[in-house]
Amino acid sequence: MRLYHHPISSNARRVLMVVSHLGIQLEETVIDLMSENDRRLLLEVNPNCKVPVLEDDGLLLWESAAIMQYLADKVPGNTLYPHDPKTRADINRWMFWACQHFSPAIGVLVWENVWKKLVTGMDADPAELARGSSDLHDFAKVLDGHLAQREWTCGNSVTLADYTLSAPLMYMDKAKLPLAQYPHLIAWFARMQALPAWAQTQVAW
Repeated sequence: MRLYHHPISSNARRVLMVVSHLGIQLEETVIDLMSENDRRLLLEVNPNCKVPVLEDDGLLLWESAAIMQYLADKVPGNTLYPHDPKTRADINRWMFWACQHFSPAIGVLVWENVWKKLVTGMDADPAELARGSSDLHDFAKVLDGHLAQREWTCGNSVTLADYTLSAPLMYMDKAKLPLAQYPHLIAWFARMQALPAWAQTQVAW
């Protein structure tokens, strides 16, 4: 298996944490999205020109959540993605919610506060910051309430849902994410940061 990724992509980090947690051995190709040659290579495996992409015996699989589920299914007996239909449905619900709502809200603030100046030379747009913050507060309230009586998002141990939700929070400080008022979310994130898979995928940037 080969994973095309970049270590400061939160979508790729979701996958890398699952790889670390499950002890999966694979080859890695780091894609520099600022490199024209690397972008051409990426387009050969993903028409969306985005990381991550998993290549496995003729299968080219993109979308981080799909890759995470595929990898978990290759390791029998793991607790990240149990086969019980109701448990899977709950995990899937939070994975999809993370990709559809939580991560995009964070993404607005990451773009404005981290990447925009570097890529375009322009300062953050106050209107976009307000929009991203408003959306993030809406969704953070949901997650904070859900975690009020739980150690992990689904069940009694860490699952794919936790890795999916936590990855974009790698930008917490640099993107100035306004989450301090959500104590249950912050406590859960501290538990995530204490996991070996988080430490093993942490990079300095």
